[in-house]
Amino acid sequence: MRRIVVAGAMTASGLVLLLSYPTSTGQGLAGAAPTGTSSAGGGSASASGGGAGGAAPSQGRSSAGASKAPSGTYTGAAVGTQWGNVQVEITVRDGHVVDATAVQVPHENSMDAQINSYAVPMLQQETVQAGSARIDAVTGATVTSTGYIQSLQSALDEAGLR
Repeated sequence: MRRIVVAGAMTASGLVLLLSYPTSTGQGLAGAAPTGTSSAGGGSASASGGGAGGAAPSQGRSSAGASKAPSGTYTGAAVGTQWGNVQVEITVRDGHVVDATAVQVPHENSMDAQINSYAVPMLQQETVQAGSARIDAVTGATVTSTGYIQSLQSALDEAGLR
């Protein structure tokens, strides 16, 4: 009888701990260091991307220097994943993300195409709604989501946004 009570108490404790564990904070990848392309004042000074040799340069800020509300198009680093590169481009107006586009996603096989056909639009929509890289990964597309969030953070860093 005593063992049953102890086992029940341990099970209840384990369930409480399990259910109180935060499953997604959105911060795990948000601190990724930017390694993407950069451009200031509309020029085309670019650095090599994180794994993609042909990363397109981003369109810079509309005014050189310390604009508090940057506007323009910013391309994040191409993030290499086990299935292929993921790269995100954002459009910023008055300091807010108004559009996000995945310019590179894995597409080598039909499974990649199927997964990304539903995952990428969801990630893009969440990006615009959140205006940051604090978005949730898409279930079933963890690898693409991880690369997307890292590239997104790189683009946000280029734009001077968090």
